[in-house]
Amino acid sequence: MNLSQVNIGRLNRFKANKRAVWSLWIFSIFFVISMASELVANDKPLLVKYDGGYYFPVFNVYKETVFGGDFELEADYKDEFVADLINEKGWMVWPAIRYSYDTINLNPPSPAPSPPTAENWLGTDDKGRDVVARLLYGFRLAVLFGFAVTIISAVIGVFLGAVQGYYGGLLDLFFQRFMEVWGSMPTLFILIILMSIVTPSFFWLMMVMLLWGWMGFVGVVRAEFFKTRNFEYVQSAKAMGMSDGRIMFKHVLPNAMVATMTFMPFVLSGSITALTSLDFLGFGMPVGSPSLGELLAQGKANIQAPWLGFTSFFVVGFMLTTLIFIGEGVRDAFDPRKTY
Repeated sequence: MNLSQVNIGRLNRFKANKRAVWSLWIFSIFFVISMASELVANDKPLLVKYDGGYYFPVFNVYKETVFGGDFELEADYKDEFVADLINEKGWMVWPAIRYSYDTINLNPPSPAPSPPTAENWLGTDDKGRDVVARLLYGFRLAVLFGFAVTIISAVIGVFLGAVQGYYGGLLDLFFQRFMEVWGSMPTLFILIILMSIVTPSFFWLMMVMLLWGWMGFVGVVRAEFFKTRNFEYVQSAKAMGMSDGRIMFKHVLPNAMVATMTFMPFVLSGSITALTSLDFLGFGMPVGSPSLGELLAQGKANIQAPWLGFTSFFVVGFMLTTLIFIGEGVRDAFDPRKTY
C-alpha cells in the first residue's frame, strides 16, 4: 500500500515518539494474548489423543463415555478418574494455566483467597478462582467494550457534528442547546440508576454508555466543518451542482477525521475506566463475569490478601497508561506543527 507524503510524515512523527511506539507494541501483545485467552487459560486440554483419535476439548464438547467413562455428561478432564482413562490410551496437552475465569480451585493450599503458588501464579480470589485467568479474560472484555463504545460513538458523533457544522443556522443552535442540557446530566449516577433497574449485560452497558459517549466527537467535527464549509473548493463543488452529502463526506470529512483520530484513544481509555468503575461499584457486568473492576473491589474487601488489590491496580494502571501514551503519539502524529 502506497502512502501519501502527508501520511508518511504522520507515521514518522509517531515513530519519533518512542514512548508511544513501545506502548503500542506492549498493549498489542497483551491484547493478542487476551484474545486467545481460551488457549492460554482453560480448564480443558488443548488437545487429547485417545485410542488413536485426536480431540479438541477447547472447541468441542465430548462426553465422558467417549473416553471410556460411565456418564453421558461432559468430561471433566481435571478429574483423576477421567485423566487416568485418557492417559491409559493416550495423552493430553494442557494450556499454560489450567483454569478458566470461572473455574474454582477445589483444593487450594489455604482458604480462599489463597496466596500465589506454582499452580495459581497470582493466587485465587475470594471464591477460589484463578486470578491470572480472570485478569486475561477481564482485560479482553474491557478492551473490546472500550473499542465498541469508541467506534460507535465516533460514527454517531462524526455524523451529528458534520450535519451541525455544515448547515449551521437554527439546526446548529437548537442542537447545541440540547447538548448543553444533555451533557449537564450526572452521567455516572444515571448509569447506576439504569443498571439497578435492568439486568446488566455487555450490550446494555454499551447502549447506556453510548447515550453520552458521542458528545465528545461532535465539538471537534462541528468546528472543522464550520471552518471548511466556506473554503473555495467547497463553494466550487456547490456551484457545480454536487450534492451536500457528497461534499460533506468526500471533501470535508477527511479534514475532520484528523481531529477525530487524535481524540479516539482518550475516549477508549475513558470507556474502559467507566466500565471498571461500574464493576467496582457493583453495577457493571453480571455476577461471575471476568471483570477488572470486580477484582479491584475484592482487593478492597480483602485487605489481608494484598495480591488481589496490587494485581488489579497495576493491570488497570498499565492498560490506561499505555492507552494514554498511544493517544499522545497519535495526537503528535496528526499535529501539522510537528516537523520531526
